[in-house]
Parts: sequence; structure tokens; C-alpha cells
Amino acid sequence: MATARTREAARVIVLNDNDQVLLLRYDEGTGVFWATPGGALEPGETGAQAARRELHEELGVQHISLGPQLATRAKEHLVHAEAVRQVERYYVARINIAEVDPTQATQTDDILAWQWWSLPDLDQTQQTVYPLGLTTLIQRYLTDGAPATPAALQG
Repeated sequence: MATARTREAARVIVLNDNDQVLLLRYDEGTGVFWATPGGALEPGETGAQAARRELHEELGVQHISLGPQLATRAKEHLVHAEAVRQVERYYVARINIAEVDPTQATQTDDILAWQWWSLPDLDQTQQTVYPLGLTTLIQRYLTDGAPATPAALQG
């Protein structure tokens, strides 16, 4: 891949009261996959501000109590046919299922669907899910709380 520009992004691990995680199904032209909600930071925006904005834009969530940053991930890939090195910050948020209202979403981008996943279902799926290691990250958070420093995720 050619030299890629850096694209800062924020993503949110959305959990409900049953410890299920909300994933979005995307098609960005390179294949269909599931991922946490999120996207690029806008100029002057912090990761936390971007995370809240993205939840509103993609899921119609109005009031977000954002939790700590759990992880980071850097990956080179194509975004709208442009090579980028995406540097992501992963935050956690607890959201009541009723607060998710995709009819109020303002920017659904390439989202094909959204689904709540139990951790056993997520762990056993044969579908592509990003980031790799998401189930382990969530299980550690539920057991031990937020890490002292964000974990570095691969892939």
C-alpha cells in the first residue's frame, strides 16, 4: 500500500444492561463486516467528542454517558478508495436498548444493519468482526474494569 495519511478515529463499544454488544454491519466496497460504531475525528474534536457525535449520527442516540477508553488500534486500509493509516481509540458506553433509534440517525454511511450480540455468539461467529479480540476486551472490562492504560489491539 502506498504511504497512507493518518486518520484519527473514535469507536464505541456499546453495551446494554444484558452485557450484549451492539455491532454495525458495514459494506465499504472491500467486503462486508461487523464493527463497533464510530468514525473519524473532525478538526479540533477530541476522541470522546467524536465518539458521542458518531453515536448520534449512526444510531440516533441523544444522551450518551461515555465511559473510559479501553483500547487503541492502528490499521492501514482503504477508506473510500484512499489508503489511510487509521488510528482508533475505543471507548465503552452503557446504553439502554430503547435509546438506540436508527430512524433518528443522520449519517448512516455504509451501514447495512445493526445487531445486539451476546458475548458467546460473538465469540463463535464465523462472520468478520473488527476489531480482532473484541470479545476478550469486553470480558476483561466486565471482570476487571477499565485498564490502567488502553490495550493495543491488532487487526
